[in-house]
Amino acid sequence: MKVTIDGIEIEVEPGTTVLQAARMIGGDVVPPAMCYYSKLKDTGGNCRACLVEVSKGSEADPRPMPKMMPSCKTGVMDGMEVKVKTSERALDARKAVTEFLLINHPLDCPVCDQAGECDLQNLSFKHGLEKTRFKEEKRTFEPENIGDKIQLHMNRCILCYRCVHTAEQVCGSRNHGVLNRGDHAQISTYVSAAIDHEMSGNMIDVCPVGALTDKTFRFKSRVWFNKPFDAHRNCDKCCGKTTLWMFGNEIQRVTARKDEFHEVEEFICNECRFDHKEVSDWVIEGPRKFEKWSVINQSNYTRKMDKVVIDTEKQILEGRDQDRKKISMKEVPYKTSEK
Repeated sequence: MKVTIDGIEIEVEPGTTVLQAARMIGGDVVPPAMCYYSKLKDTGGNCRACLVEVSKGSEADPRPMPKMMPSCKTGVMDGMEVKVKTSERALDARKAVTEFLLINHPLDCPVCDQAGECDLQNLSFKHGLEKTRFKEEKRTFEPENIGDKIQLHMNRCILCYRCVHTAEQVCGSRNHGVLNRGDHAQISTYVSAAIDHEMSGNMIDVCPVGALTDKTFRFKSRVWFNKPFDAHRNCDKCCGKTTLWMFGNEIQRVTARKDEFHEVEEFICNECRFDHKEVSDWVIEGPRKFEKWSVINQSNYTRKMDKVVIDTEKQILEGRDQDRKKISMKEVPYKTSEK
């Protein structure tokens, strides 16, 4: 079946969602996704950041869909026409969703370990407002220890449920979930420090914000100070293919490799993630490719560095010459005192 997204026609298999079809095209037509994760089942439909306008339902029923549709949950129909970046309604809806996600989110970017690789940061830079209209008090939660290697910052959580699905599908079982309802809903455990599964570190990688962070990397460095390298090792628990974030010859953290949509390619175990921080433990394949406009590119030493030239106005220079004459001792007549 065929679907047209922002004027670009593509042929897809039955059962494909609009978001998956957009990712096949790539580029600016791909809607943002804060909760959908292609490597996990039953994800999507929570954040509403991927809303699109369906201007034509199908060849059989060409009527447009009256409401904005979540692209991660909307299946493609033959002849469907979708607007992502060419629809004012879709852009306005995305701005509204962004504003809603930021209502309770704290301004932790200066101290957050996720800064520089945060999906919510990218979403707010593109669709956020300069000022907030939310006057009420933000919701806050007491700090809670849910594991020896994972730090939970519930104040930053947007309830995307990715970590819950990861625990169920990757770890095999989970000891945490969503407690309470409405504005009091939170990710938590009934037993403190209960998350100790061998694959639990993957919850850090799937989190789109800084709600789940690596305790071994906490406050150690910024991602743009590190250089990512692809590396691998022989591991009997996982694929052993990782990304090493290095500062000089020091491995500051180890993460799973991520694709262009910031999704993990293959999940890795906690042993590879936390226990092997020596260069001798790994076979380094080479520098990791990253997005051209990523903040990580700021530390890329392969870029051509242009000389900075500051153009100073001529009047300012002339003014400086006049000031020099005024304060110069040469202009002051010198007389010796008579005896």
